[in-house]
Amino acid sequence: MNQSAPPPTSTESKAVATRKLAFVASETDEAQRALAALSERYGNVDADEADMVVALGGDGLMLQTLHAHMASCKPIYGMNRGSVGFLMNEYREDNLPDRLAKADVTTIRPLELTALDEDGNEHEALAINEVSLLRQTSQAARLRISVDGKVRLEELVCDGIIVATPAGSTAYNLSAHGPILPITAQLLALTPISAFRPRRWRGALLPNGAQVDIEILEADKRPVSASADHTEIRRVTRVSVRESTRAKGVIMFDSDHGWDERILSEMFRY
Repeated sequence: MNQSAPPPTSTESKAVATRKLAFVASETDEAQRALAALSERYGNVDADEADMVVALGGDGLMLQTLHAHMASCKPIYGMNRGSVGFLMNEYREDNLPDRLAKADVTTIRPLELTALDEDGNEHEALAINEVSLLRQTSQAARLRISVDGKVRLEELVCDGIIVATPAGSTAYNLSAHGPILPITAQLLALTPISAFRPRRWRGALLPNGAQVDIEILEADKRPVSASADHTEIRRVTRVSVRESTRAKGVIMFDSDHGWDERILSEMFRY
């Protein structure tokens, strides 16, 4: 526990009395120390009883926490105690209730993945960041891509392909040279991974209401896996991806360093 942390002020105590906070943390020592310090200072209730959840860790923990609370739409506020923190706010122990009261609230619509595997089994999963298809062997994948029922690319030979939300556009999508999308953009990024043919195809921007259907050609010879955030399905033969109209995650950012500012900073990073 951080012994140097001062006791809560009267203002903080009053704010805490009206807000029930649930703290969750990754397993790192740094995150666990933060959990102990903040729990003692502000109290820590079960997530089911909380008004909001404070996640202490990196982006991986934030994704897990958003997935866990999509059904309740409970707001999630993250503080960075991990190695990657694009989805997280700066860690500070002081004035947390005031920061929460002033935070900007953003609603994220996840992607719905429906995948058919080689045995004919259907799988469903949600993705806050992206749905990605990846080759499973040394041979490149061969994919046929349709948008809203119309074939747009008869054959894409590649290592894989990504369908990314605005929230996920700065993650795997950006590493694959896909576009960064403002969080309020009603768009999805369709980004190839190491496209071999057509070599010059760089992907597409799609309306967020579009449905993307991907058929794996020669699936037995060139197996492909599909992943929705942390959920993986092996040896898929057909995949459908669309934005969910039912599920949503609620994320909070400090008003002086909100999502739009993070996106702009990332766009001008060199």
